[in-house]
Amino acid sequence: MLHLFSYSDLNHSLLVFLALFFVLFYEAINGFHDTANAVSTLIYTRAMSAHVAVIMSGIFNFLGVLLGGLTVAYTIVHLLPNDLLLNATSKNALAMVFSMLLAAIIWNLSTWYFCLPASSSHSLIGAIIGIGLTNAFVTDSSLVDAFNIPKMTSVFLSLVFSPIIGLIIAGSLIFLLRYYLNNNKIFYRIHMTPLEREEKDGKKIPPFLIRMALILSSIGVSYAHGANDGQKGIGLIMLVLIGIVPSSFLVNLNTNKYEINYTKHTLNHLEKYFLEKNIKKSNIIKNKEEINNLVVRSHSIKNIKNTKLLLKNISNYNDLSIKKRFQLRHYLLCISDSIDKKVNSSDICSKDKRFLIHSKKVILKTIEYAPMWIILIVALSLSIGTMIGWKRIVVTIGEKIGKKRMTYAQAMSAQITASFSIGIASYTGIPVSTTHILSSSVAGTMLIDGDGIQTKTIKNIALAWILTLPVSMLLSSFLYWIALFLI
Repeated sequence: MLHLFSYSDLNHSLLVFLALFFVLFYEAINGFHDTANAVSTLIYTRAMSAHVAVIMSGIFNFLGVLLGGLTVAYTIVHLLPNDLLLNATSKNALAMVFSMLLAAIIWNLSTWYFCLPASSSHSLIGAIIGIGLTNAFVTDSSLVDAFNIPKMTSVFLSLVFSPIIGLIIAGSLIFLLRYYLNNNKIFYRIHMTPLEREEKDGKKIPPFLIRMALILSSIGVSYAHGANDGQKGIGLIMLVLIGIVPSSFLVNLNTNKYEINYTKHTLNHLEKYFLEKNIKKSNIIKNKEEINNLVVRSHSIKNIKNTKLLLKNISNYNDLSIKKRFQLRHYLLCISDSIDKKVNSSDICSKDKRFLIHSKKVILKTIEYAPMWIILIVALSLSIGTMIGWKRIVVTIGEKIGKKRMTYAQAMSAQITASFSIGIASYTGIPVSTTHILSSSVAGTMLIDGDGIQTKTIKNIALAWILTLPVSMLLSSFLYWIALFLI
């Protein structure tokens, strides 16, 4: 980590330090802004005391970051086009980073202050969109080239539809629990609120099995949140370092000789695959899709040949010049895009699809990585943030969504829905909003149970949901525009 500041002048070193501090501050805010999603149900069902629940959530957020992988992290990195990131000067990259993070931080702190469970993910994505739009306007370039459109589309759709899915699944779970356990002699208490439990049984805490289910499902939410939102912090730091000190972070300089040879081996197989497909298809072109596929394969072959030429006689990436590291990153990303197009085409068999997906994973290991020190400091920032500032949002989720207090079944259904939804999203590399999934899940259980929801709170949450993207876009655009004129 210290080598980041060893070869720069004092001002540049200070700016790098500030950029990293901003990312970690954003991640800490994410921690205490979103912690309520994991602990509010525990606190309001009296399954665990507030302080113990928060500490437990912090620990499992930490573990989620450590063990969650990097698929979501590089979805964040690739939202900005590769050329925009790599062609930015060091000062422009700094302006980009500070504007993006400051916009997300301002909105997150504002919604936290007003006790609104808004989405940290939405604010970050909005800020990135704002940077891309402003850069396109300032450089007079095409808006189409301002973003990685396929990545942006999939992320946007996931952020829009995940709360709706959460509402439906949690509502379905509560319906099933009502249907099967309403008259059950052992588990009928699952539909009690803590106050009803105290009045009927004279006990404040839930029954043992119900309590264990609540604690385990809360652990699932905390771990899934760490895996998804922690990866966003890792992605942000890699975005910062690739933009500001590219010489050290364009490719994984710690890649060993065996891994480099395996990458070369994979490139040889990919080249052979695309050459065979071109020979077979070139003489039987019948429609526009086949013409497009032929073009994709031709570009793939060209990029593979260029990559192989770069890696010829290379057993250590430190031997590559800075220019060649730029080129290597560019070619590998282009090959990855070509593989995605081929995988999503209609004329591919399952065997070829598995081969291409595996090959993509192998070649991207060179550029989709994160040093352990980055994973650790993000994990610490998220877990420390989890342990402070959590009360405001807890009250909103626990008391102000439904007209009645939460039952054990409602809390459990919401948590199970959130943990599985966010966990699957993390595994597939989709950044989703923990806040929106759990808030909508709680609302879904209240609606199905017929308890009703507090319209004012739902309107405020919906308003924050609608405003987060445009406000964070405008904030980051404004800040980036000012920064460009100041540097």
